[in-house]
Amino acid sequence: QDKLQSLAAGQSDILETLSPKVRKRVEFLRGIQSQHDELEAKFFEERVALEAKYQKLYEPLYTKRYEIVNGVVEVGVAKETAVDQEGDKDAKEKGLPDFWLTAMKTNGALAGEIKERDEGALKYLKDIKWCRIDNPKDFKLEFFFDTNPYFKNSFLTKTYHMIDDDEPILEKAIGTEIEWYPGKSLTVKILKKKPRKGSKNAKPTTKTENCESFSNFFNSPQIPEDDDDLDENTAEELRNQMEQDYNIGSTIWDKIIPHEVSWFTGGV
Repeated sequence: QDKLQSLAAGQSDILETLSPKVRKRVEFLRGIQSQHDELEAKFFEERVALEAKYQKLYEPLYTKRYEIVNGVVEVGVAKETAVDQEGDKDAKEKGLPDFWLTAMKTNGALAGEIKERDEGALKYLKDIKWCRIDNPKDFKLEFFFDTNPYFKNSFLTKTYHMIDDDEPILEKAIGTEIEWYPGKSLTVKILKKKPRKGSKNAKPTTKTENCESFSNFFNSPQIPEDDDDLDENTAEELRNQMEQDYNIGSTIWDKIIPHEVSWFTGGV
């Protein structure tokens, strides 16, 4: 708010330096800008409605994709047929194994975020969806998982709240807290240290150490309410983290979800 007030004061100072004729021309341009802003507001309003319309049209396709990927239906000669639960017991694979893991690893922006330790858990990823929420520019990602030995959650979410401005500016991001099974957290490493020779305690000591993992995506960087106390380096690092966080989320929403099979095959 202080920055906006400062900006407004600066504009006022500039106008004061102009001659009456030039100032009149500027005021006329402001009128044109106002008309443009009204049209732009209508554009954004219609774009939101158009996006919602086509999202409904995409949904049946996404449902069919889910069924094929997860082996709910089988692709036949002419059409998909329901998989018989009592059918061919010789079939070793149903659906497309490691579908979402492979698709995400093929994308350059995501490949570096997925570590080798993450792959076991991401093999259980069944589907990824997205939806708009209250603000037309806000969006939520939903990750659906099969029962797995890593965590209890059947789905994880990541919600992006944007500042309502011309350009997408991330205000905050909120992720689901992952309910890890004991000793299964992918975000920490357990280090064992042997006791010193002659030590009374013969048992090795253990400590945990944070490590890089795609699972950290659900633990978003947060800007403190009073950011005036942050030094310049810390503030810059936090901005970079938030920018990277948004890039990952927007890549999943805008590239992976609608074009998943192209990423899976590497044909993008």
